[in-house]
Amino acid sequence: MLALLRGFGMKDCRCCDAASSKNYEKLFEKLDTNKDGKVDVAELRAGLIAMGIALRTGEAQKIVSTGDKNSDGALDFTEFARYLKEHEKKLWLTFRSLDKNNDGRLDACEIKQSLAELGMDISTEAALKILQSIDINGTMTVDWNEWREHFMFKSTTNLEEIIRYWKHSSQLDIGDNLVIPDEFTNEEKVSGGWWKQLVAGATAGAVSRTGTAPLDRVKVFMQVHASRSNQINLVAGFKRMLNEGGVTSLWRGNGLNVLKIAPETAIKFMAYEQYKKYLSSEGDKIETAQRFIAGSLAGATAQTSIYPMEVVKTRLTLRSTGQYSGMVDCAKSILKREGIKAFYKGYVPNMLGIIPYAGIDLAIYESLKNAWLTHHAEHTANPGVLVLLGCGTVSSTCGQLASYPLALVRTRMQAQASFENSEQPSMRSLIRNILEKEGFFGLYRGILPNFMKVIPAVSISYVVYEYTKSSLGISK
Repeated sequence: MLALLRGFGMKDCRCCDAASSKNYEKLFEKLDTNKDGKVDVAELRAGLIAMGIALRTGEAQKIVSTGDKNSDGALDFTEFARYLKEHEKKLWLTFRSLDKNNDGRLDACEIKQSLAELGMDISTEAALKILQSIDINGTMTVDWNEWREHFMFKSTTNLEEIIRYWKHSSQLDIGDNLVIPDEFTNEEKVSGGWWKQLVAGATAGAVSRTGTAPLDRVKVFMQVHASRSNQINLVAGFKRMLNEGGVTSLWRGNGLNVLKIAPETAIKFMAYEQYKKYLSSEGDKIETAQRFIAGSLAGATAQTSIYPMEVVKTRLTLRSTGQYSGMVDCAKSILKREGIKAFYKGYVPNMLGIIPYAGIDLAIYESLKNAWLTHHAEHTANPGVLVLLGCGTVSSTCGQLASYPLALVRTRMQAQASFENSEQPSMRSLIRNILEKEGFFGLYRGILPNFMKVIPAVSISYVVYEYTKSSLGISK
């Protein structure tokens, strides 16, 4: 197999058109086990695995789908050869872009520099680990033949797609404000695949939020009503809600919580793309710090746009049975009794909470994934689903821990105006009042159910996200 791959095109002139048709024929014959003149998905998968080439889930299907021009579900020799030539050309362009000193070999410094240009700062040791996973002859450099052999039957063709292994999976919606939006390749933007990703993410978020809504409601209930004199724990909070409104009351406010996903996601994505353009000095290249700034600004923009829905959601979550007939009635009641300003109660602490959440979330995620790469990426630069989910869960939890006091203050300010004859304290006075009457830990009322929902929310979100992607025809 290696001999066949080494025989493919790009000799001294490195020209894709010089690819050896003879070697393509030999490989095609080897894969075409039933000798019908076509290679289908099953034959391609079985043949490549037999040759010792590891495939990710859906890889063989994507190769066949990309090369299948007549849509018959298989590749004839012409389609097979055309696919390999086009794929090899893309790989060559990527190799050339990485080879900064044009010596025909990639070293650790070039890998590190290229990743930094895409916003991923790694150590030299980590770059060596990536290099080692591709290096065949043990020279700790990678030439064109080694690069081609490693990626010839992988659907990734450019560095941006390879780095997608390491993207922060913001589509894993746990019901809190994830700040760094998803990013898409130019191919996805042109083909329209980006909107399918957003739809899949929104669907996953809706199911995830609905599944964990009881925990979210008891969190809000404890944030607003619990105190030293009114000790409400997790069990007591559930009992009070069940006694007041029955089982269905556990999902109060969830309808609006789900409804606001679509506009928030769309605004955040569009704003993020615009902020990246403003902040980037070299086209599409953006560094980690710029990505953090763009993400924070996009999150702030989206939150500002949909914040009135947040206020209404909090009021619906805390309402007693029969208080409002629905979200429209609730919004009308707020407008009539408190005026337009009521829809932005708690806005300041909400905006301030974005910075620590985003900064800590992104920093810890980057640190965890780089630590994995440094210590465990001896044979592959792909961390796998469990590692990515673990990194995302831990980083998101730490981000919530840092920003939770501001989230609690925001919720109390949103809810305070709904109480009869209640004072309307400022953010500063509310924090001071909580510290004086409840102590430091009073700023963390309700954090237990918030932590409890993270793992089920991430798990539900991931499963639904993958299922929805498959239903929409997006390869894993």
